[in-house]
Amino acid sequence: MARVMIVDDAELMRMIVRDTLLKHGHEVVAEVADGDEAIQTYLEVKPDLVLMDIIMPDDIGLKETLKKLLVIDNEAKVAMSSSLGQQTLITESMKIGSMGFIVKPFEHDGMLDVIRKIGEPN
Repeated sequence: MARVMIVDDAELMRMIVRDTLLKHGHEVVAEVADGDEAIQTYLEVKPDLVLMDIIMPDDIGLKETLKKLLVIDNEAKVAMSSSLGQQTLITESMKIGSMGFIVKPFEHDGMLDVIRKIGEPN
């Protein structure tokens, strides 16, 4: 099972994702609300997968957070979560190095499929 860090500024979304992951045997190693905190926490917990909201508060932003995570660890596995209608951001994040995305509102099976494909250790 995967060790996951959740990055989302909405506490309710973090709770929904956390509950789903825990219910299916995954470990939530950290929950953070912004990109700055994500980078610092990543170094501390070294998760198998980062689930990151595509819309970040105005700290360092989505692109910079994703780029910094990949500089810190070029094998970091990051999946973005987004609402419908954010295709441009999804495309940009995939070009930078995101390995997948999950559309909100989450379908539990879709989120778990992404984790199985990219987040579980070999």
